[in-house]
Amino acid sequence: MRNRLAAETSPYLLAHADNPVDWYPWGGEALALAQRENKPILLSVGYSACHWCHVMAHESFEDPATAELMNRWFVNIKVDREERPDLDKIYQVAQQLITQRGGGWPLTMFLTPGDRQPFFGGTYFPRDASHGLPGFKDLLRLVAEYYQTHPQEISEQNAQLAAAFTEIVPKRSEGEVVLDGAPLELARESLRHSFDPRFGGFGAAPKFPHPENIERCLRDGALGRDGALDIAAFTLKRMSEGGIYDQLGGGFARYSVDASWTIPHFEKMLYDNGPLLGVYAAAARATGDSSFARIAGETADWMLRDMHSPEGGFYSSLDADSEGHEGKFYAWSRPEVEEVLTLAEYRAFAPEFGLDLAPNFEGAWHLNRHATSDEPDAAALIRSARAKLLARRNLRIWPARDEKILTAWNALAIKGLAIAARILNRPDFADAATRAVDFIHRTLWRDGRLLATYKDGRAHLQAYLDDYAFLAEALLDLLQTRWRSRDLEFARALADSLLAGFEDPEAGGFFFTASDHESLIHRSKTFDDESVPSGNGVAVSLLCRLGYLLGEPRYLEAAERTLKAAWNSVQRYPQAHLTLLSGLEDYLKPLQIIIVRGDGADARRWASSLGTAYAPSRMIFAIPTDAVDLPPMVEAKRAGAGTVAYLCSGTSCSAPLASLDEAERVLGIR
Repeated sequence: MRNRLAAETSPYLLAHADNPVDWYPWGGEALALAQRENKPILLSVGYSACHWCHVMAHESFEDPATAELMNRWFVNIKVDREERPDLDKIYQVAQQLITQRGGGWPLTMFLTPGDRQPFFGGTYFPRDASHGLPGFKDLLRLVAEYYQTHPQEISEQNAQLAAAFTEIVPKRSEGEVVLDGAPLELARESLRHSFDPRFGGFGAAPKFPHPENIERCLRDGALGRDGALDIAAFTLKRMSEGGIYDQLGGGFARYSVDASWTIPHFEKMLYDNGPLLGVYAAAARATGDSSFARIAGETADWMLRDMHSPEGGFYSSLDADSEGHEGKFYAWSRPEVEEVLTLAEYRAFAPEFGLDLAPNFEGAWHLNRHATSDEPDAAALIRSARAKLLARRNLRIWPARDEKILTAWNALAIKGLAIAARILNRPDFADAATRAVDFIHRTLWRDGRLLATYKDGRAHLQAYLDDYAFLAEALLDLLQTRWRSRDLEFARALADSLLAGFEDPEAGGFFFTASDHESLIHRSKTFDDESVPSGNGVAVSLLCRLGYLLGEPRYLEAAERTLKAAWNSVQRYPQAHLTLLSGLEDYLKPLQIIIVRGDGADARRWASSLGTAYAPSRMIFAIPTDAVDLPPMVEAKRAGAGTVAYLCSGTSCSAPLASLDEAERVLGIR
């Protein structure tokens, strides 16, 4: 018999529907049962592409003896952290407060039934005791006994935990806050200090791509800060040569287990690849390095080829494992490669991708780029070899694909595709971004509210701060690539929903959940970047840009309130708040907005010519003369007898410039 997860849409939850564990999804039925029977809740949080989630599932949740203990002593709730990041944020913090250890997945927490406060927890627990961790069955017995015999201690700890949650809410600075650029300089120093000059990137193993760090360096480079552009370019180059990048199919894995980017943790996440796509395209513009354009193009091609749903949205992830082994899908033996390639192709391919060196992954080769041949035919032979090997690899048993469509992650993909479409002159990328926007608008926008997730014809769960902020920002980027008035109206509606439902009216900034969201033990409000950019940071940039474009002071005022609310945190740990620092930069330095009005094709030609430089504080919109439903501030900038451009800085705009040469001179392009 299947358990209660069988009715869910999440592939992660459905994968546990046949467990002997009597799993429930998070909801009223399970919470009421726990309270009625006075059973503690065993909360297990994970996601489809998580390797150790699979290990724990196989060792414990598929084991009838373990399941019998779980069912006897606990109400068992399984949560997909990608669908319920609100729950994951809360209980990850709780786990760290209780155990004084780092978090991660699978997250295993034990909660009191009435108030859902955690009283014990951890991450992965092995089947049998090892590495200082108890065996999971022994742990279940100990926790069940402790719950029955130590109610007073649990009550006291819960009170302390509730107080700790109150304390971790960022406190606004006392007195008047004066926003300035000091944290930007501190962040520059911190990035320089943590930069790895040997392999690129920041810090030691395990090494994450951190697109926010790279973008910060690109932005500093655009301002002429010494060495910043070199740090970004070197990091991007080393990542693209390493095994964290899929050398055959494009796209990036989650992180590298070593400092040299050689062997990744093989899961591929949409939320990594959307921002990295945009960063590589921006770096191609900033540096003129064509290899960055190639990586951006290949990453976007991977998203369109392997992650694009027929309905228009993008799937969430590819698993790290296939056939029960992490990385098996990506590894090669020499005989396999020799069988697929001609002799000439192999002789070109082998030294470039390390097949002439010792195996680097469990007796096989995971492809890294080592050297580029100067032979005249080498490039063509490499292209042919890569295509043949990709075709052969596609015949293997694939890693599982999580086919739920998440609004926030799709927004990150839309933004990356819009940037790449504009810089690489790839209309197919803009087409894909537009289809994804239309899918979200049609399927996940209901009565002026967003929903967070969709699969198999069902959209559900109230959306979070990230969904609203990321999508509105993505729409502004897509509008610079392809104007549609309804996209601007959608962005404005999203911004209005942010202010109405998420803003903290007392302290400023935005909560992660809306004011009418399900009541949980804590309402999160954070400012730092995590595995995705800070929702508050994205909101600041969005509100600054939309505020100047529409002439809307309330957006600018909300951005200022957010920055002031975060100021203490930003000053203490600037490198942890790089998205917010980009918003600070947008606030401190008047944004440049260029509106080109004219015949559609000619307006786009002007916009393309005016956008040849990397200028992160500049937005360029090509708006056709016949565009309708424009807001007043945009409608007022009309076309003349021919195409014209309006150059705006902050709240002031130039008279219309009637020649492209004149507009380029004013911008300093000529």
